[in-house]
Amino acid sequence: MKPSPSQNTLNRMERETIVFWRRPHIVIPYALMEIAHLAVELFFKILAHKTVLLLTAISIGLAVYGYHAPGAHQEHVQTIEKHILWWSWWVLLGVLSSIGLGSGLHTFLIYLGPHIAAVTMAAYECQSLDFPQPPYPESIQCPSTKSSIAVTFWQIVAKVRVESLLWGAGTALGELPPYFMARAARISGQEPDDEEYREFLELMNADKESDADQKLSIVERAKSWVEHNIHRLGFPGILLFASIPNPLFDLAGITCGHFLVPFWSFFGATLIGKALVKMHVQMGFVILAFSDHHAENFVKILEKIPAVGPYIRQPISDLLEKQRKALHKTPGEHSEQSTSYLAWGLSLMVTFMILFFFLSIVNSLAKDYHKRLWERKRRQNKVE
Repeated sequence: MKPSPSQNTLNRMERETIVFWRRPHIVIPYALMEIAHLAVELFFKILAHKTVLLLTAISIGLAVYGYHAPGAHQEHVQTIEKHILWWSWWVLLGVLSSIGLGSGLHTFLIYLGPHIAAVTMAAYECQSLDFPQPPYPESIQCPSTKSSIAVTFWQIVAKVRVESLLWGAGTALGELPPYFMARAARISGQEPDDEEYREFLELMNADKESDADQKLSIVERAKSWVEHNIHRLGFPGILLFASIPNPLFDLAGITCGHFLVPFWSFFGATLIGKALVKMHVQMGFVILAFSDHHAENFVKILEKIPAVGPYIRQPISDLLEKQRKALHKTPGEHSEQSTSYLAWGLSLMVTFMILFFFLSIVNSLAKDYHKRLWERKRRQNKVE
């Protein structure tokens, strides 16, 4: 006779069906109820720290008063506000890149990479880096006079370093959810809901078997190798895997959480590796690729691709030419705005990614409420 699945397993299997595109009539109410429960829990947790709550309320009140009160300080307030919004934007993009926007597509390719490329092209086209400091206006414009100092690689690095470091820090923050999820599951001993964590546990059990090499695929063996090295090397191992382009790094968070690696050992190594080491490598690659005439050489290489080369070359060449002309506009000059098919397609793709990411959050909230109902029912049955 086959063993029947446990109630926990049946409950988890039912929870996996709670997704918006299959059961929207359940997902939406469950998600709203979970938000309400989280809000109530947060409210009572805040009330438990009355001193901190009082000091926070006073600080917020003073900040709001200073923000709206007229005076000479308003110029500094606006500058601080612009910088905070600018910095928060790049941190948010880094977080979204790390969690993949639900699709695994890097925001580096969509936002930060093009931003570094635009600054690099502007630096060589204008022969100056004296255009405004971040946050930039809507578009970068060449200054009226050229700089007496030659544009160098390190000057461009300094120009885009803040945005790059903030984006890298955001990617490190985005690695924390798998770590906390695996850590909480290990401490509580409950059966995990997360699919990646269950695959991690199955991989660990399969790796212990004598014929593991025959049973595991190449990808599974690679995951097993990453898990073993991270667990064995600790801080240096985490730093190494965070410093290189590594699509399996999500496994590092799950591994460190499962083996109860201290938080600062995991987050510190991840932050150093992603925000300092890997970010400078990526930033340097983009700057070199778009320095001086390298962009034109890259377009010529694209043209040599069989069948599709000429069709790819022309839109990119037009885009580069428009970018150069836009750099030489005078302040207040009107220019006709046209949207290329490439930009339109990219905007549409990002919109779908954000929508999918939003739906994944709604699904997660609904599943959490379903789990909450199951835990409440189980406690009631124990009491009875």
